[in-house]
Amino acid sequence: MTTPHPTPYPKPFLPPDPKAAAASRIADFARWAAEHRGAEGIKDPTDYDALHRWSVTDLEGFWAAVWEYFDIDATTPYERVLAEETMPGTRWFPGATLNYAHHALRNLHPDAPAITALNETGADYEITGRQLRAQVASVAATLRDLGVGQGDRVVGYLPNTPHAIIAFLATASLGAVWSVCGQDYAPKAAADRFAQLEPTILITADGYLFNGATHDRRAASLDLARALPTLEATVLVDHVGLAWPEGWHAGLRIPWEDAATRVESLTITPVPFDHPLWVVFSSGTTGVPKGIVHGHGGVLLEHLKILGLHCDLGVGDRLLWYTTSHWMMWNLVVSTLLTGATTCTYDGSPAPHARPDVLWELAARHKVTFFGTSPQYLLAMDKLGIEPSVHDLSAIRVVGCTGSALPASAYPWVRDHVGPGVQLASTSGGTDVVSGFAGSAPTTPVWAGELSAPNLGVALAAYDAEGRPVRDQVGELVVTRPMPSMPLYFWNDPDGARYRDSYFGAYPGVWRHGDWITLTSHGSVIVHGRSDATLNRNGVRLGSADIHDVVERLPEITEALVIGAEEPGGGYWMPLFVVLADGVGLHDSLREKIRDAIRAGASPRHVPDEIIAVPAIPHTKTGKKLEVPVKRLLQGAPAEQVLTPAAVDNPDLIAYFARLGAERNKRSADHT
Repeated sequence: MTTPHPTPYPKPFLPPDPKAAAASRIADFARWAAEHRGAEGIKDPTDYDALHRWSVTDLEGFWAAVWEYFDIDATTPYERVLAEETMPGTRWFPGATLNYAHHALRNLHPDAPAITALNETGADYEITGRQLRAQVASVAATLRDLGVGQGDRVVGYLPNTPHAIIAFLATASLGAVWSVCGQDYAPKAAADRFAQLEPTILITADGYLFNGATHDRRAASLDLARALPTLEATVLVDHVGLAWPEGWHAGLRIPWEDAATRVESLTITPVPFDHPLWVVFSSGTTGVPKGIVHGHGGVLLEHLKILGLHCDLGVGDRLLWYTTSHWMMWNLVVSTLLTGATTCTYDGSPAPHARPDVLWELAARHKVTFFGTSPQYLLAMDKLGIEPSVHDLSAIRVVGCTGSALPASAYPWVRDHVGPGVQLASTSGGTDVVSGFAGSAPTTPVWAGELSAPNLGVALAAYDAEGRPVRDQVGELVVTRPMPSMPLYFWNDPDGARYRDSYFGAYPGVWRHGDWITLTSHGSVIVHGRSDATLNRNGVRLGSADIHDVVERLPEITEALVIGAEEPGGGYWMPLFVVLADGVGLHDSLREKIRDAIRAGASPRHVPDEIIAVPAIPHTKTGKKLEVPVKRLLQGAPAEQVLTPAAVDNPDLIAYFARLGAERNKRSADHT
């Protein structure tokens, strides 16, 4: 990729506040590490660059310091930090046994809110630390009575409500493995993920709220249960007040009210550091979604680092980050509990028609200190003329933003409409590591349109086409040393071949993530977008295969191709190209039929921005759709730099899609 990086601002948009930086947890950690771990080069605890250099050069010393600083409570101690550093195959903290759930519950004040449950109507309720522990103990006892033990799989078809957090922590406490999918996914899409795991228990809700409507998911829940032949019981959550019909399912059914209100003592099972905690899924771009497995210990340390140090969260803080339960941000939001801070769940649209500023209203009411969202949300607030500052947002010290590149124009908007001293912390990471590669901290400056710095413990680099590290030019995002939260393995990948091919095929021993980035001379990171075919809409990764599967079933369509393209102004364009059957025209009723099919068969989030008829879809000689090359053509990359005509089954299509991209970009430029 040859796009030059933008000219950097002559000075930071927002330098770190000296008093806040000195008082931050990351500065305290730097002081502690210098004193107790002999961290080299740290003279000033607010010198982020020095701390980062130490964190990636002395990997064992850094992660041992994170372990000690956050007082990890291991049942048996570790023998050493790194037994094997080779990627893949890194072995972290061998010998240690612990449990994530224990650490999520240990720092909560019994009478303070642990979870604040919110929804788009403005309604709310709180669950205290004592109540959360009691409900986790009750659900864990219910699962244990159902035969769930270490290594068994429990899955949730649930919206972003406290039920999902409680069920997850109960599952983890037993050493069982959790996976969750939001209810806007169609039953087949959910089953494509869950069936791989052969779960014994399904926990599902009657429905969810979105944009002023209650979405009934009872029939969808039944369809999903029928598609999971290994189920032994289903726990039914009454979330939106819809009655579950009698004889709902032939298997054992248990009301959530019964599962969560028993009086039980919480018994937590210690597991090895690398014991599976959860399975999150890839977007399914090239077929059936891949199950990505993360471990108890790796998630625990990585999330304490990112939330406790970078986000500066602790007792008394409140985090509200809009997410769905199947986006990796849900997993990170749950981990807020590790720091002793309050986490907020939210069910609904981020900007419902009736009250588009409801998230700001709720943030003000609950004195949220860390507000998290996506670039598309901030841009939409600006376009809608929303004025967040009509609410008292004085408690907010950070607005976190992730999901795609945040344009420079959003920075002054946050300053002018949220608060002049609020840090806008743009971050970039992935489901793959369930964390971030680059972001901000209280000790880093903010550069408009850029991420402040690589995260601690992340040996981030940009590689050119020859695999050489480059600075101040675009390259592939790579990580040259291991992170504890890198996947243990992929589910149903016994020899590790798919795992190695996904991340280590391009550069042996080096993690290639699939993003274009620039590392700047002033230490920041610029993200230019995906270098692979994953759709990334409003921060939620979607699978093109899910859309192709639905659309190509329609008799009027012979083939389809969906593309997600980042645009220069911060927008995101997701067109669907369709090849029509003979004698079929693309009229409005067919467009609506396609949209309806996608809503029902995938989810409303999968509905494209435009549906465009094309003469054919380009493929490789072996029949694989050329998703990435088409995306690059639509973004304006020169055709000769995208692919060789001899590699395409119909070379004329290269010029066709290049012309579509040029016309689209010209219209955008003229509009601007």
